[in-house]
Amino acid sequence: MVSAIAFFGAIESGLLFGLVAFGVFIAFRVLDFPDLTVDGSFPLGAAVAATLIVSGWNPWVATAMAMVAGCMAGALTAWLNVRLQIMNLLASILTMIALYSINLRIMGKPNVALLGDETVLTPWEELDIAFYLISPILLTLVVLVVYFLLVRFMTSETGLAMRATGVNAKMARANGVHTGRLTIMGVALANGLVGLAGALFAQTQGTADVTMGVGTIVVGLAAVIGGEAIMSTRTIARWLFACLIGAILYRLAIAVALNTDALGLQAQDLNLITAVLVTLAIVMPRMKQLKRSGGAA
Repeated sequence: MVSAIAFFGAIESGLLFGLVAFGVFIAFRVLDFPDLTVDGSFPLGAAVAATLIVSGWNPWVATAMAMVAGCMAGALTAWLNVRLQIMNLLASILTMIALYSINLRIMGKPNVALLGDETVLTPWEELDIAFYLISPILLTLVVLVVYFLLVRFMTSETGLAMRATGVNAKMARANGVHTGRLTIMGVALANGLVGLAGALFAQTQGTADVTMGVGTIVVGLAAVIGGEAIMSTRTIARWLFACLIGAILYRLAIAVALNTDALGLQAQDLNLITAVLVTLAIVMPRMKQLKRSGGAA
């Protein structure tokens, strides 16, 4: 059985990676832009927020600056692709590699601890709330705000033009859409959300580490694909909500797998569990289609 602390810890992680899933959704699904920058922009957000907080900045301002830093990283990736004609996947890899050194420069060392420093959680700690509920409550509010703003943006004229760019860039250009600008804007927004997730992750965990972004893209993809496998994606609002649900269910599945003695799994099996879950998420929709086609025949 999963304890209450482990359960709400999984919810907390799911909400954090829900923001990552939103970013991955924008890059991979909206723009059809395979972007590995997130493995660097996640620790970038954490590094910027932690460094500024330790320097005495307001934690919310530090979090906003982390999001701006993520946007800059994404914009650089898209600029390399759009302006210098470097293949999108390679451009994102180049930025991700560069960010490792940049993150070390920002922090001045491999990790920065936030123990004893004021974070976005500090005011909530003074309330009469169980400690393991504070982060999930705050993150729920943040994620809901981001969700509604994203739905609003994606259904706006600019958002529709961005979606058209991802579906058929040539057709979009023929209709007067500046596809290059929208690609840069979209990838910047995607990594800004990932930077926001990294900043909040550092504050909930009490530390920022240069290696904390390893595998972030896999978790984001697992959330997006898993959400699509279990929910309808007929509207942009449902699609984004599916990404969030996918992230939460993914973290819950990890928690159950690691806390069930019968399975005999341990913390070092995390990557194995992730690979299995992502594989299942990819295969499930195909199995459903085969069953439907078999039933129709």
